[in-house]
Amino acid sequence: MQRIHALRAFLQVGVGALGVAAALGAAPSHAQTAQAEADGASTGEIIVSARRREEALRDTPVAITAVNAAALEAKASVNIGDIMGAAPSVMITQQNSGAAAANVAIRGLSFADVDKSFDPTVAVVVDGVFIGTSTGQFFDFFDISQIEVLRGPQGTLFGRNTIGGVINIRRTRPKFEFSGKVEASYGNYDTWATRAVVNIPIIDDVLAIKPFYFHNQTDGYYHHGITGERTGGSNAENFGVAALLQPSSNFDALLTLEKQVQDFVPVNSNISKTGEVFCLLEPANECNRNTTTDLYTVFGTPGTSHYESPAATLEMNLDAGAVKFTSVTGYRKSDETQTQDFDGSSADIYFSARSQTYRQFSQELRAAGKISDSLDYVVGGYFFKSRYSLQQRTRITLFAPPAIAEQDNIGHARSLAFFGDFNWAFADNWRLSFGGRWTQDRKQNMARIDASQFPNATVSNSKFTPKIGIDFHPTPDMMLYASWSRGYRSGGFSGRGTTLFSATTPYGPETVDSFEGGFKGSLLDGLLELNVAAFLADYKNLQQNTTIPAQGGVGSETIVTNVGSAKLKGIEVEFTAHPAQGLTLSGSLGLLDNSLKDFISQGAISATVPGTRIIDYSNVSMIYAPKTTLSLNANYKVPTGFGEVVANLGYRHISPYDQQIGLDATATYPATGTIVVPRNDPRVRSDTQDLLDASLTTRFDLGGHTARITAFGRNLLDDRGPNAAFTVAGLWSFSSAREPRTYGVILGYEF
Repeated sequence: MQRIHALRAFLQVGVGALGVAAALGAAPSHAQTAQAEADGASTGEIIVSARRREEALRDTPVAITAVNAAALEAKASVNIGDIMGAAPSVMITQQNSGAAAANVAIRGLSFADVDKSFDPTVAVVVDGVFIGTSTGQFFDFFDISQIEVLRGPQGTLFGRNTIGGVINIRRTRPKFEFSGKVEASYGNYDTWATRAVVNIPIIDDVLAIKPFYFHNQTDGYYHHGITGERTGGSNAENFGVAALLQPSSNFDALLTLEKQVQDFVPVNSNISKTGEVFCLLEPANECNRNTTTDLYTVFGTPGTSHYESPAATLEMNLDAGAVKFTSVTGYRKSDETQTQDFDGSSADIYFSARSQTYRQFSQELRAAGKISDSLDYVVGGYFFKSRYSLQQRTRITLFAPPAIAEQDNIGHARSLAFFGDFNWAFADNWRLSFGGRWTQDRKQNMARIDASQFPNATVSNSKFTPKIGIDFHPTPDMMLYASWSRGYRSGGFSGRGTTLFSATTPYGPETVDSFEGGFKGSLLDGLLELNVAAFLADYKNLQQNTTIPAQGGVGSETIVTNVGSAKLKGIEVEFTAHPAQGLTLSGSLGLLDNSLKDFISQGAISATVPGTRIIDYSNVSMIYAPKTTLSLNANYKVPTGFGEVVANLGYRHISPYDQQIGLDATATYPATGTIVVPRNDPRVRSDTQDLLDASLTTRFDLGGHTARITAFGRNLLDDRGPNAAFTVAGLWSFSSAREPRTYGVILGYEF
């Protein structure tokens, strides 16, 4: 508690100091950033902030993919899911059980769950603020300056629980000139969107604001097998205003106020099979369906979901000469209510209604500078606090009379950290990078299940996570590097635990030791940019959803426990080439291998087999860890008398991957002894994905400004299959479908 009070005092003093400096007045951090980006644009270099410093991509000793606004526009990208396959060893799929919810995996490290008692494995950071839950991470791409995908543990500089990596999203800043862009689009499935961003100067070179509004709606691409109507639709809005204040030459403050609102229809595709209990109660044509094309026909009662999430971000930068200070304050809340027919059939078997609230506050203070010409640093402190509540009512008609299960949870999380990162140029062309982060986490869980009020439970974890690396520049345009870093994700409680044991027994923290080596360089007189990375990760005490017997209760439950370890290794290649005037070729390749060890769980065999057994999952594959991710992209610009025409063609290949670790619910198991599972249930395994995307854009002058018309198509080969899948202890199984072929037209105007 004394540490928390000390940190609060530290933060108050830091923020106050920034405010005093602003009042006194004294080139701002954002201006230097803009200049660095401008210099990079003039030389063809990509400027990134992966290490909280502005530096060229080829000089950053981190495996990182940088995607700028022009590339997103050329590919007609819509949201964060369009990164999947474009960056090596990166998977991003959308959860249908939560609003704007993303399953994000990097190098096989993931945690696919929308429950707010769990922390994401991969951090999504927006304008410097870590989003503490997977809900709200499926981000709109219209007002983006640049996206950086950092692979491997990034806990030293990027907040808490970045054990798998970081997706760092930077939005555009308000400009001190009247300008903006508007866009309208329409596509199949009655999908249409309108977006607008306007920069308005209020006081010359001192104050500017940027109002923005995005709207996106669709009827959905599912077909209801009973009513014959389209379902799975969504209506989403994101609106707000950003204000940039620059009262003096060495200080700036950026305040962003925004709100996300989404209404959508959650649906489940039924993939239950003979041998699972629910199939005994469902119409025969709704069971034993395939896990590709059949996923797009659903039979359940359509649910409803409403989500609201206001947020505020304040970034302040002070250039004090020798030291540059940055303060980032973030607040985000969400309120959501959702009903969902989880059995996915026309029979009323398992229907859930839940209401959730979530609040998070974070404060980061950083100082950056040079101790000498050869030694620079970034140091700081970080504080994070969140609170969530869950009220869930589940109607179960498996037995007569129907049962109503009630669950109420309140959870608290608090994190405190101090960090430092240093670069030492100890010899010509050689540099040593080193640093670390000390983190303390505290979590609390309060649960009531039906009439049983469980006692409050608290757990605390702390960890120091170091990082060290070395890089060598044989020429100014080439770099070789090697590094070791440790990632850490705190322990906690299973928010869906339904017994005294599971609701009050914490799971422990997990760690990963990552070894990485790589090459970055500009070859053939700048015609080819090539990045290569190889890595080996030792993953310990995995936090994993497993089905265990209900201690002190009846049946089984799915909760998070620590199970075994894993080894992951892989190679990643990225290139950008300019073989001819106006033609840019780019691509990436990720090769990943994973193996589990000592993954032992005491679990239920099935709902129809009494008792529990020891289950060994060591031979199965990790989830969301495809062995191969490949992308190839061609962009060709042709100048015309009225402007230019830009053609873009992209291909993505993603090899099969599992979406859940669990028994094959329809298999036969031996009557005694440990069950050694050779594979996960094949219904939770994605098929191979070959995705072809294309767009054609015409830009032309309209009233002295630039207008554009884009025709686009995504997944032109109409490659269909699962987006996520889950089996439930021999009772039933459900899935969701990935986006089929979509196409449309976009009208845009910039002024």
